[in-house]
Amino acid sequence: ARERERGVPLFPRAFFWLVSLLLASLIWFISVQLSDRENAKLQYGLLVFGAAVSVLLQEAFRFAYFKLLKKADEGLAMISEDGRSPISLRQMAYVSGLSFGIISGAFSFVNVLADSVGPGTVGIHGDSPYYFITSAFLTMALVLLHTFWGVIFFDACERRRYWCLGLVVASHLLASGL
Repeated sequence: ARERERGVPLFPRAFFWLVSLLLASLIWFISVQLSDRENAKLQYGLLVFGAAVSVLLQEAFRFAYFKLLKKADEGLAMISEDGRSPISLRQMAYVSGLSFGIISGAFSFVNVLADSVGPGTVGIHGDSPYYFITSAFLTMALVLLHTFWGVIFFDACERRRYWCLGLVVASHLLASGL
């Protein structure tokens, strides 16, 4: 019973997100280097392409993490006294989505914080004075979305509901596109 109280570690999932971000950044960087930098329309298209590739890689790494946790869960069940895993799939899904959201939110909000200490401050010359609070709420919403996506994704993988997987990927693409 003591093992059940400890839960699932939060940070290994963040590592998977960071690797997906690194790969997406590498793909985007190479595509920009190989393209015509003077063509603004092409550069905008590459930015959209980079965002889509980033989302697809994040979801691929979410699936890889699900598979890894599933194998670990089977191993834990084999060595436990009662034949059950000490960690439930729901706990793993929640913690996976939450850690994914936290690291994603931290990375997105770092850019906003960098704007606050730059040579000028956003909001002084006609910009919205609510820029920072709006950015904080948007980041919080994305953390919540990543948590929901993690829970729905794991449940869909476990029950083989492929339409739910498609829904997670499509809504993640939509949110990133917005």
